[in-house]
Amino acid sequence: MANIKQDFELNKVRNIGIIAHIDAGKTTVTERVLYYTGMVHKIGETHEGSATTDYMEQERERGITITSAAVTASWNGHQVNIIDTPGHVDFTAEVQRSLRVLDGGITVFDSVAGVEPQSETVWRQASEYNVPRMCFVNKMDRVGADFERCVDMMVDRLDANPVVIQVPYGSGESFEGIIDLLNMELITYGNDEGTDIRYFPIPESHREMAETCRADMIEKIAETDEYLTMKFLEEEFIRDDEILAALRAGTISGELHPVMCGAALKNKGVQALLNMVVALLPSPLDIPPVRGEHPKDGSELLRPADDNAPLSALVFKIVSDQYGRLAFTRVYSGVLKAGSQAINTHNGKRERIGRIVRMFADRREDVSEVRAGDIAAVIGMKETFTGDTLSDPNNPILLENISFPDPVVEVAIEPNTKADQDRMGIGLRKLAEEDPTFQIEVDDQLGQTKIKGMGELHLEVLVDRLMREYGVEARVGRPRVAYRETITRTVEIDTTFKRQTGGAGQYARVTMRFEPIPEEEKGDAVGELLFVDAIRGGAVPKEFIPAVRKGVTQAMQGGVLAGYPVVNIKATLIDGAYHEVDSSEIAFTIAGSMCLKEGVHKGAPVILEPSMRVEVVVPDAYTGAVVGDISARRGVIQGMEPHSEGISVIQAQVPLGEMFGYANDLRNNTQGRGNFSMEFDAYTVAPESIAEAVKAGSR
Repeated sequence: MANIKQDFELNKVRNIGIIAHIDAGKTTVTERVLYYTGMVHKIGETHEGSATTDYMEQERERGITITSAAVTASWNGHQVNIIDTPGHVDFTAEVQRSLRVLDGGITVFDSVAGVEPQSETVWRQASEYNVPRMCFVNKMDRVGADFERCVDMMVDRLDANPVVIQVPYGSGESFEGIIDLLNMELITYGNDEGTDIRYFPIPESHREMAETCRADMIEKIAETDEYLTMKFLEEEFIRDDEILAALRAGTISGELHPVMCGAALKNKGVQALLNMVVALLPSPLDIPPVRGEHPKDGSELLRPADDNAPLSALVFKIVSDQYGRLAFTRVYSGVLKAGSQAINTHNGKRERIGRIVRMFADRREDVSEVRAGDIAAVIGMKETFTGDTLSDPNNPILLENISFPDPVVEVAIEPNTKADQDRMGIGLRKLAEEDPTFQIEVDDQLGQTKIKGMGELHLEVLVDRLMREYGVEARVGRPRVAYRETITRTVEIDTTFKRQTGGAGQYARVTMRFEPIPEEEKGDAVGELLFVDAIRGGAVPKEFIPAVRKGVTQAMQGGVLAGYPVVNIKATLIDGAYHEVDSSEIAFTIAGSMCLKEGVHKGAPVILEPSMRVEVVVPDAYTGAVVGDISARRGVIQGMEPHSEGISVIQAQVPLGEMFGYANDLRNNTQGRGNFSMEFDAYTVAPESIAEAVKAGSR
């Protein structure tokens, strides 16, 4: 493994992520980047289970990325910190937390499939975090590759502003190289390893097309720069350095998305991509200072990317392995030094910074410090978790946490022996520390442990890890859907809790109005509850109001109709009564809980089920069978469009509960030629028959 110098200037650091739909070629691109930057001396392949960043046994067996892996490389005097992220919807949290700490991204697209459902999801996540990104249209060597269609889909599906800076020279089996529109030259490769790069003038057969594409490129870039707009309108000559500077500014601002092309598996186009990463994507100095707040008074604080500023860092990932507990950390300002102390602003606890390591997938290299703008992993912190802020004890700051979606699938898991139960407890706790979308729930009434995740594959991988890494033997139930409960009409409930126990009794009365959260107020809700204190005249003393809220929250979590969490409720405390002696926090907590349960029963309650956005790619001969099968699963067909010659794409919304085992059924219905992808879309009201079955516990 090559050593990475620690003395890169900050303007020569790039923190980038590689994001895309599953099987678009993210890991293959990452592997080539490592090879051409000298970090590995042999190219590993995903399909052979030898890719550097897919180092987990589960990843190598399945040929997919499950956990985001961080690697550091250098290119043209720049340090490039790369995070290779998963593409499967079940592991979307890995993408979410990676994008939170990255300065730029490379979105990889399959030139045949174009923009796929998970491409849309990761693009939307990147937009939420204002991550500048460039596009790499991969697999140009595949039969059916269509560069122009892929670019058009970026506009239609992603609402992107693609600016094409490279076009392919041939496609499919005749793909030979790349026409660079910035330098107006043809790039070809003299060997299979992609190391013999050759530059030629653009052939006459492609000259006119290239000049037209370059004119379009310049016009798009000029639109984002006032000075260049004037030069363009007055038909003045625009220099190459002016084009590049405006393109970089447009990329960093998010106005432009440069589009490149290649075939990573055939080792074509990756060096040119790296050149554009250092030329166009931002350094930590190019992004605005990170915003946070003072942990005590909530006032806004800014931290610039400066070694001399007070320390501020965000922990975005926890990994436990045989060497200890690793906390992946992005330093935004100041310097994080091994052996120093920092405060975890989230919980107020001091942490000693033990060893600091620079990660190379599953290998590591000790460093003495991490400077502003850099990413590394800290060993030894015990009280710090995903989303926590580390800061200077004398200048604390609380950075914005990372939000994760709620799990939608659950299974029951039961250890075989008492020893397995002990190991399972330890293993589940460590896995939950690593993965914020993995939740554990112990049902005391049934004496059963339930684990919840983002999908069948997510839970399958976690159970596999539990058995292999922690030696647990256990029985696992069938996957169950994580339903939700809510109300559909407004009700007012007056509840009194009264108990006499010989001495001082318990007394609390609360009157509450429960209503579905109005759309315009959803942003004010904390979790799934919007609690409003409308008490006047001290009918309920202020010290008891948090107890009422606690009771409502606890009852919501436990469920009312079928034991599933209650969501999207606005609870307004409008009246109540107390007793000078008998009232207590416990009494008002119980009264709040009772009030919520009665409110749900009287508020025209419904069961909500998670619906998935499903996209099926299928030969035309089988579309009838596939559409019929989707309809039989209570799916709603939302569209159908041609994909390529003889192949169509079917888009549908289907309840998650009907999608278990769909992969096998699709294989049978299409003789193995169809494939599908799905992602969570929304919670929708379940039909009465399904709701009754859920309440009866039969689903």
